Amino acid sequence: MPNSNSKFHHSHRGGQEAGRRELVSRSLQSAQHCLEDQDFGTAYAHYLLVLNLAPELKTSVKETFQFTLFKWAEELDSLARIQDLFNCYEQALELYPNDEVICNSMGEHLFRMGFRDEAAGYFHKAVKLNPDFADAKENFYRVANWLVERWHFIMLNDAKRNLTYLKAIENAVRSGCKSVLDIGTGTGILSMFAKKAGASSVYACELSKTMYELARDVVAANNMEREIKLLHLKSLDIEIPKHIPERVSLVVTETVDAGLFGEGIVESLIHAWEHLLLQPK
Repeated sequence: MPNSNSKFHHSHRGGQEAGRRELVSRSLQSAQHCLEDQDFGTAYAHYLLVLNLAPELKTSVKETFQFTLFKWAEELDSLARIQDLFNCYEQALELYPNDEVICNSMGEHLFRMGFRDEAAGYFHKAVKLNPDFADAKENFYRVANWLVERWHFIMLNDAKRNLTYLKAIENAVRSGCKSVLDIGTGTGILSMFAKKAGASSVYACELSKTMYELARDVVAANNMEREIKLLHLKSLDIEIPKHIPERVSLVVTETVDAGLFGEGIVESLIHAWEHLLLQPK
């Protein structure tokens, strides 16, 4: 009996495997026929089935799958089926999470629809995955021009102004302010000033996803990623100890543009004073 059962199970598994291969083969043929007929939606559905049944084929069908996805996405976009479009990209990124071409294409759709911050995130990921991907780099710089205000570049190149900030932060740290919160950190320059001045704990928050990612890169390039805790949060949403473990002794900020209305600098400073700053004794 044991031998009989073993043979039965082996035969059953063999039959399942044969059935899987047959279904994969038929689906690939159907997908090809659909592409020839320019029925991209059905072709896409067939490729999803193939890749879920036979993940070992991911490499061999990758380019054709990308072509099918992009063509189907164009149709969905023209039909204003936006949620279906995003669902297709989410499915594709589940199958190819580190595909820079799909990330870049998703970013392009988001950018055209006005979701510039989200688009920048996908362009940034595409560039991270492939630093030589020219289309993704061009797209990232283009969306950055929308999101990073011109005054920010001027500020970064204002040596006299930055030196004044550095000296003020150094004086505060030397006088005993050892924990620092940087509100609206931007590129992270004030946070790095605080750390270099000798602050033991430095926290920084940034609402813009693009600027948050940029700050991460800048901080990492200066070997401070373990010394400065970056938060993609509005300062009003920071909670102790959920986001930072302590009240801070110094708050620094450079939100003097539209942030007066967006981040809300007055409200931010009041919140910091009441909830995040150490109170004087």
